[in-house]
Amino acid sequence: MENDSCFHCGDDCGGHPITLKEKSFCCNGCKTVYEIFNENDLTCYYDLQNSPGAIPKEIEGKYDFLSQENIIEKLTEFRSDTIEIATLYIPHIHCSSCIWILENLNKLNPNISDSQVNFGKKTVRVTYNSKQIDLKSVVLLLSSIGYEPYISLDDFKSGKKQINRSLIYKLGIAGFGFGNIMFLSFPEYFEVNEFWLEQYKPLFRWLMFVLSLPVVFYSAQDYFVSAFKGLKAKILNIDVPIALGISVLFIRSTAEIMFDLGSGFFDSLAGLVFFLLVGKFFQQKTYDFLSFERDYKSYFPIAVTKINTKGFEETIQVYDIDKGDRIVIRNEELIPIDAILINGKAKIDYSFVTGESQTVSKQSGDKLFAGGKQTAGVIEIEALKSVEQSYLTQLWSNDVFNKNKEEGFSNITNNISKHFTIAILSIAIIATTFWLFTDAGKAMNVFTAVLIIACPCAIALSAPFTFGNLLRIFGKQKFYVKNASVIEKLAQINTVIFDKTGTITSNKHSKAEYDGDLLSDSENLVLKNSLRGSNHPLSRTLYSILEDHNIITLDRFEEHIGKGIEARHNEQSMKIGSASFVGNSSQEVSVLNTAVHISSNDIYKGKFTFYNSYRKGVSKLFNQLKKQFDLVILSGDNEGERNNLTKLLPSKTKLIFNQKPEDKLEFIKYHQSEGAKVLMIGDGLNDAGALAQSDVGIAISENVNVFSPACDAILDASKFKQLYQFIRASKSAIKIIKWSFVLSFIYNVIGLYFAVTGQLEPVVAAILMPLSSISIVVFTTICTNLLGQKLK
Repeated sequence: MENDSCFHCGDDCGGHPITLKEKSFCCNGCKTVYEIFNENDLTCYYDLQNSPGAIPKEIEGKYDFLSQENIIEKLTEFRSDTIEIATLYIPHIHCSSCIWILENLNKLNPNISDSQVNFGKKTVRVTYNSKQIDLKSVVLLLSSIGYEPYISLDDFKSGKKQINRSLIYKLGIAGFGFGNIMFLSFPEYFEVNEFWLEQYKPLFRWLMFVLSLPVVFYSAQDYFVSAFKGLKAKILNIDVPIALGISVLFIRSTAEIMFDLGSGFFDSLAGLVFFLLVGKFFQQKTYDFLSFERDYKSYFPIAVTKINTKGFEETIQVYDIDKGDRIVIRNEELIPIDAILINGKAKIDYSFVTGESQTVSKQSGDKLFAGGKQTAGVIEIEALKSVEQSYLTQLWSNDVFNKNKEEGFSNITNNISKHFTIAILSIAIIATTFWLFTDAGKAMNVFTAVLIIACPCAIALSAPFTFGNLLRIFGKQKFYVKNASVIEKLAQINTVIFDKTGTITSNKHSKAEYDGDLLSDSENLVLKNSLRGSNHPLSRTLYSILEDHNIITLDRFEEHIGKGIEARHNEQSMKIGSASFVGNSSQEVSVLNTAVHISSNDIYKGKFTFYNSYRKGVSKLFNQLKKQFDLVILSGDNEGERNNLTKLLPSKTKLIFNQKPEDKLEFIKYHQSEGAKVLMIGDGLNDAGALAQSDVGIAISENVNVFSPACDAILDASKFKQLYQFIRASKSAIKIIKWSFVLSFIYNVIGLYFAVTGQLEPVVAAILMPLSSISIVVFTTICTNLLGQKLK
């Protein structure tokens, strides 16, 4: 056999390889994995990267504990009669082949419906049919193909993050080696010719060699591993020149002391690794801080209705929910926490969690999971734990709901990094060749300095750190944005569309007058409880105005988006909504005010006429926006408010009334086809289609649970007047990133000039390289913080 490395994992097969189909394997485990992939037509796993796998370990009986119900309960994030979802941490995830095979688990077992990899966190989120396969079988399947999960019951659900201390250890070793090698190099620096120092000079040099070994082979190993994997996959990543620079310094220094040609460059070598790791550590700490601030300290502007100890309903923020609290969930609202159903008829749609749109009926006493949507009126639940904001954000960012749009800066960064390495290697080879003929003593220094000084890291860091810090700042200002790409899209919009009711009008200050036949006690009871189950802004306003009544469970509740509500209790049936919906079309033409009509047992009763109260600062906001954007009001109401809006808003604002939800969606679609980049601001639930269709959809939250996968951001109503500042900050963020690119380019050009002309020592290059990355992070952080100051 010419090739004696394992076809699956790349390890040496030794003198007696196991062969199958002219391929060599180091053990039966690797051979078995190949057979599994081959049987399931998944051998293109090996086309993505040579020898990408890991040797599967013997795990007989290791995961028997996963058959215990209480442990499965802890490890799964969602459970229904047929579907379970678990997120598993898999340390071996390291390349594109890993992602590919883990996201194709359904081909290995059709009972696994979906698997999504988070490469950064090294996790896979597996959705499977619990009737046909259990969690233990999923874990055994992953282990059998070389991706054994790491399961720790202590910290899996306690919110603690598994801390990877390896970088700290590597930094410590590199620092120890660098300090001691510098100390041993002092006589060489000052060329001291003292007798005893001359006697022990060879010993000092060999001590420096010994101290450099753990620095090169332990502290710097990540650079070598990354470069090796990149080269195996025929990709020149950024770690290739760094690994090459470290190798050249180490080999040259070792050769110098072996043949007594000099003291070598062990001080530069250890300094290079130490300062590279300092830069890496700083980046990791800063990014962890931004992630922590966003997950745990940002303001998630969603309100829920809690039933207090006296039996009254009160509005609280979602993160103020404690274990044991009684929470009211209305029609179309999302359940923010795992809970027990106490009261009401639950029909839960878990498509937000599972991606499958299918409602499940639940009875009192059943467990409900966070992320489910109630679709049949109002229910009362009891919280089993407090809210995990990071979990809600994770659900929100689920690939099922992501819009397939370009992420400009990530593409720019990737393209720059790809061509950067080739350019740097070319410059290094040309410069070294020149110096070999001019001054051979400088050639190696030039080669190493060029490889180390030039780095696209600063370019790669500018976008994530700018957007990451702005996400955190926006969150603290009660503007919660789904992810970084939303900020990028927000900076590109040229058309702003507003819904009217509940968006530019405030539910808190609106008034309503009733005109019609007096309602009986039973009719008032059904009316109040019907409104209690709805989240429409007019329903919420009317519910708060009407007198309190007993809380009852309705026999029937159905909400028709854009039309109204149908409800029944015992013999009493009611319709609440538009005039045509309740069966009195004559009212549509004669009245030009915002009104909610009522019919009881198919007999028209009367209407509530609303007098809108516009939000503070609406006129000023529109005047700020008119200079740069096309402005539109798309309202489902009739034209009763046209005169008021004409006086209040700039003349160029388009006012379009009587728009059904599907009309709004078509309006946005048409303008996008004409080249418009649309920002839609509306009610997260009733405008879901329009919000999803727009380039950026923002839901306004005013004491209502508006959490919907359709929207890209949630804005607290109290910050509505600052919308222009948020858009302007997004545009400024793009400018900050472009300036970062310019600074990084200038740094690289200057650094390369000094490196190519032989004026830069490798150790100085090693100090400057992480400093460039740190300076970009500091620059973007200071600039975004200044943007944040302007938002206050």
